[in-house]
Amino acid sequence: MTKTEIPPSANSREATEHQFVTSDGTELFYRAWAPRTNSQKAIVLLHRGHEHSGRWQDLIDRIDLDDFWFFAWDARGHGRSPGERGYAESFGRLVRDVDEFVRHIQATFDLSMENTAVVAQSVGAVLAAAWVHDYAPPIRALVVATPAFRIKLYVPFAIPGLRVLNQLKSKSFIKSYVKPGMLTHDAEQAREYASDPLISPQIATNILLGLHDTSTRLVEDAGAIQTPTLMLISGKDWVVKRKPQDQFFERLSSPIKEKEVYPDFYHSTFWEQKRELPITRTREFLVRQFESAVETPDLLEEDQRGHSKQICAELEQPLSLASPKRWGFALQSIGMKTTGRLSRGIQVGWKTGFDSGESLDHVYRNTPEGITPLGRLIDHFYLNSPGWCGIRQRKIHMQMMLDRAIEKLHTAGEAIRIQDIASGPGRYILDTIRNHPEAEISALMCDRDVGGLEAGRTLAQQMQIDSVQYKESDAFSAAAITGHDFQPNIAIVSGLYELFPANAPLQESLKGLSDTLVAGGYLLYTNQPWHPQQEMIARVLPNRDGDPWVMRCRTQQEMDQLVSSVGFRKVDMLIDDEGIFSVSMAVKE
Repeated sequence: MTKTEIPPSANSREATEHQFVTSDGTELFYRAWAPRTNSQKAIVLLHRGHEHSGRWQDLIDRIDLDDFWFFAWDARGHGRSPGERGYAESFGRLVRDVDEFVRHIQATFDLSMENTAVVAQSVGAVLAAAWVHDYAPPIRALVVATPAFRIKLYVPFAIPGLRVLNQLKSKSFIKSYVKPGMLTHDAEQAREYASDPLISPQIATNILLGLHDTSTRLVEDAGAIQTPTLMLISGKDWVVKRKPQDQFFERLSSPIKEKEVYPDFYHSTFWEQKRELPITRTREFLVRQFESAVETPDLLEEDQRGHSKQICAELEQPLSLASPKRWGFALQSIGMKTTGRLSRGIQVGWKTGFDSGESLDHVYRNTPEGITPLGRLIDHFYLNSPGWCGIRQRKIHMQMMLDRAIEKLHTAGEAIRIQDIASGPGRYILDTIRNHPEAEISALMCDRDVGGLEAGRTLAQQMQIDSVQYKESDAFSAAAITGHDFQPNIAIVSGLYELFPANAPLQESLKGLSDTLVAGGYLLYTNQPWHPQQEMIARVLPNRDGDPWVMRCRTQQEMDQLVSSVGFRKVDMLIDDEGIFSVSMAVKE
């Protein structure tokens, strides 16, 4: 009998029980297993759907990693955490919970992201992959077992049917068809699963759809992930499909990626009869990663090579005449140039570019306008496309992040000085000043658009705010950014860098921001790591210069490295549920 096969009772580690409060006020339950020796190494465990943190006890007792902390949560709607069973506001909310959970345990137990690894199964594995993709945490390693990128629903047109059900009934549930004997060959484990009162068979329809949609973009955009990854696959899985797992693995950009297939295993990889095999494999991978020096890939020249550059290069090439996509995009273009012009938003897009300030103003107003009722209907659908919904959510997140920065500085007794290097009229900053009468706030609004600045001055006068200056300035000139008689403790660059594929102008701009910001001040910046309509936009819509609007979506890790390279440390982040736009906060070291 190997050491990993020692019965749990002979090598058991006792868990302590804890709670943490998420940003929406929900108190989630988790367990912590302290190391037997003094250690700063940590492993976070994410359970599959329906289950809870207590299920990990057997793995912890068998894996022979006594010098590691282990942490496992009960996701909201699971185990001893609150909420209707299997329900959350959205799948994106669950991913945000993961980020907040890991940051909580690091602050509470004095641990670091660089000395943390994640081991996750099934739905938990998709959560872990989404967190790594969207938030780009610099963790040491990722182990995903039987990730549920595609659940076997066995019903024709199941996903379209669930979308209809979700529209008709916003909080609907379905019950899992999976019996314990379909999860593992181990009869005792199957009995424990069946008799566990904390396991619920139901899952909310919106979470099942969110799992499906998030998995689609993760498999498509796995090239954005650089984290050392081990994937464990069960060969006789009754629950999830194999092909998307292989596609995700092949597309990973991780310089260290390994895959192990267990041909006879059912879905519950870590609870199978021969679970010593995946547990030992996981242990070996984790030990190797923690013993190796941390080697973070340098992404500062990703505009010249790499995953996102390759996508751009492909989008800049015309499709072949035989390609159905080519004719589909051509029909879309004709429709938008003819009937589409009845819509006010589409009309403005053709006139000034779909990325222009005037176009974005219409998106922010979010009021359908057009010629005839048909035009207003078209505009309604235009305004509710995924990208424009993401733009509006980005504005909300920027306001939330600005409020957080103001609170930190105000609590420290500092007057607030804000500089936005590409502000336009800057309405949201004016609204923020009005919403914080308790704080002393001044702001410098900069832009190259003289018309936008003048509109801002008029707006400030109307709102009777006199602590704001508007100045013409170049956001990509370090000298221009620092050339004002104003030293901010909050600097903002929002919605600008996403429009420019090259990194050199961003580095110049970020250098200026670093030079002008006081030590300990906060930089708020946005990014677009992914877009579901990237190809359609590139092949159908013009930008403000009249050229095809080919966007390069920077991975979050690349954007964070650009910020870090000039002396900032990222401390917070928000991202929409679709993973399109992020808003981050970094502190100047």
